[in-house]
Amino acid sequence: MTGIAMPSPDPLILARRDQIVAALRELVPGEGVISSIDERRAFETDALTAYRRMPLAVVLPSTTEQVAKVLAYLNREGVPIVPRGAGTSLAGGALPQEDAVVVGVSKMAKVLDVDLPNRTIRVQTGITNLGVSGAIAHEGFFYAPDPSSQLACTVAGNIAMNSGGAHCLKYGVTTNNLMGVTFVTMTGEIVEIGGDAMDPGGLDLLGIICGSEGQFGMVTEATLRILPMAEGARPILFGFRSSEAAGAAVAAVLGAGIVPVAIEFMDKLAIDICEDFAHAGYPRDVGAMLIVEVEGAPHEIDEQLARIGEIATEHGATYSRQAKTPAEAAAIWKGRKSAFGAMGRISDYICMDGTIPTGRLPEVLHRITEICDAAGLQVANIFHAGDGNLHPLVLYDMNDPVSLAKAEEAGDEILRACVEVGGCLTGEHGVGIEKRELMTVQFTHPELAQMMRVKEAFDPNWLMNPSKVFPLGLRQQMRQAAA
Repeated sequence: MTGIAMPSPDPLILARRDQIVAALRELVPGEGVISSIDERRAFETDALTAYRRMPLAVVLPSTTEQVAKVLAYLNREGVPIVPRGAGTSLAGGALPQEDAVVVGVSKMAKVLDVDLPNRTIRVQTGITNLGVSGAIAHEGFFYAPDPSSQLACTVAGNIAMNSGGAHCLKYGVTTNNLMGVTFVTMTGEIVEIGGDAMDPGGLDLLGIICGSEGQFGMVTEATLRILPMAEGARPILFGFRSSEAAGAAVAAVLGAGIVPVAIEFMDKLAIDICEDFAHAGYPRDVGAMLIVEVEGAPHEIDEQLARIGEIATEHGATYSRQAKTPAEAAAIWKGRKSAFGAMGRISDYICMDGTIPTGRLPEVLHRITEICDAAGLQVANIFHAGDGNLHPLVLYDMNDPVSLAKAEEAGDEILRACVEVGGCLTGEHGVGIEKRELMTVQFTHPELAQMMRVKEAFDPNWLMNPSKVFPLGLRQQMRQAAA
């Protein structure tokens, strides 16, 4: 996070604010334009709440056609655009600028089509992640990606950040469940990309757009893969004396060729905080805990859990408890799904999002502890252990600039450690502003230059979600070097 900054607003754009707002009201009539200070304040930050900027205006279109008109107008006028889903980004991906217009999709939340024979659902991207599964649950189907913020986060944001969730170990992240999109370019052109097939012909533009963090345009509709619900599923809790022991158990389970639906990790601090909030029956006398869920027919579940239990015991598990009823299973997951909110009740925190090879879990967990101890900060580890997607929560005091600076520095060191062991800067939260200045840790200048050329092909004036993803000043440096 070192060096987080936003460029100064363009005074010429600020001077034209009333004119821009009036033009937007003509394009999106009714209550689709938000311009008062009090109303705009709700959009000044996202879930990375340590950083705030008041946007020039906010537009909430209700159709793809309105989005197209808005983008075309703002592009012609040279006004920066910040696309927004529900604002749950933990990397500052939806942080606005003072001279930017926020274009949100919250009024675009309809289910457009359900095709059960072909196992697809077509939705507007303002629908929540959980809303997708809710629309098809009565038919025995579900949408697999399930980020912890799924009650609030939108499909638009999931696509932008390639979100995952607890069950991505078996079912994959957003890109593995996204089949097609309606995409609006900066010039207002409406383009259909992908479709009802998982592997359409031609260039893989869908693969470029998914995870592009709103750098290219806006996705207003999406065709998603849906799956039939499993015959049954059952979670089990394991407690270990240390985080390192729990990490070793994760590597051993996967190394044995077992693929659970989910393997979730929580350390001592996370366990206590979540238990105080959710009362899920988590053990308090352990150093770390795993939630492992498997699915299938009853005998398949029994066989998988028995083998996993043997491996956990071999790695020093001191506690185990299987969910016996649906209510017990729901309680176990309530604690995990409530983790970030429960943590927010007691402290400000920065949620990191590095990804590592699962075989390096024990040493990286030890390194995270060392980093935060040296900074005098507490850290709670809660993450998707099955695919190595770490979410250390570094606790700090927002009212203390020194505490925030220490948290930022610790976060940088954690992400550097992830890259050093062969991992990467992000698994599902994206780069945003949080990891922007660390991109040179993972990528070379030629690699970043190639990424920026793709950006310019879609957005030559760099108006879409500016000052995100790429280190500030790097674009100018590379243009000077090429001259």
